Amino acid sequence: MLNLNSPDNISNRNSLQDPVSLNVGGEIYTTTLDTLTRCRDSMLGAMFTGQMPVLRDNRGNVFIDRDGKVFRYILNYLRSSSLDLPDRFSELALLQREADFFQIRPLLEEIQRYEASVPLSLRGGPLGAMIMVNVDSKVRVLHFNLRHGPENYELRTCSVRAFTVDLFCTWRAFLALLCERFSYRTSQGLISPHPCNPRQSRLKLEWVPRPDELPQDQYDKQRYRGLTVSNPEVTPSDDIMNMHWSPCDITDMQGFVEELLKVSLAEGFKVDLVSPDPAEILNCTSLRLIKC
Repeated sequence: MLNLNSPDNISNRNSLQDPVSLNVGGEIYTTTLDTLTRCRDSMLGAMFTGQMPVLRDNRGNVFIDRDGKVFRYILNYLRSSSLDLPDRFSELALLQREADFFQIRPLLEEIQRYEASVPLSLRGGPLGAMIMVNVDSKVRVLHFNLRHGPENYELRTCSVRAFTVDLFCTWRAFLALLCERFSYRTSQGLISPHPCNPRQSRLKLEWVPRPDELPQDQYDKQRYRGLTVSNPEVTPSDDIMNMHWSPCDITDMQGFVEELLKVSLAEGFKVDLVSPDPAEILNCTSLRLIKC
């Protein structure tokens, strides 16, 4: 039981000494004032430098009414200034929420860097998540005028292939990842695709690779756009710090399916169904994947 009505509650903040014993949501921790005040502009810094009152339980522990399970990682960060999380840590969202509550800005920045570097499958994604993909392509004949000079035009004809992908995924975070990895190449530059509806889990991709015989200005005039995928590229020194993302054009459906498989398999998905021929997965028209 907390002794919240004790007149000593406010004076306790001025009598804190090392070591400090904390009761955080029922979990007991022992640490130092130096650790707790490492980030002076945080809520913990304010509490343990006397700027805010502290409460004590009936055993004299400083009481903090927050989730105690992830508080250990906050203390570890304050001690070492590094985020040391176990493999397949699944409470990242909770840790981020607690760091935000305590207003520990350097920890929030470290969590964001960690989150960007860890595959979605290691962030506690839902087992059994499903991806359904239907792909299609059609050849269109395009007629256009090629200008050679003033009032000198030549009628040209070429074929273009239009690709369409309808993708449904029950894991919204994976859809967001696809929108980061794939981009449309337009005359205005690279543009990220978006789900069909913010409340739906569907993504539709449509693109037309530019054939060599179609001039760029005619391609842009038809409002065609290409599709690219961003893959990590490492410098010849293989220094991971020099890794950057390089967009690569996708010119056929086999290339798209290959890139989709790379991303989805890396996030823990397994191929569940391939149509029409499981042996020709890159030439499929339908594909289903399940997260294991």
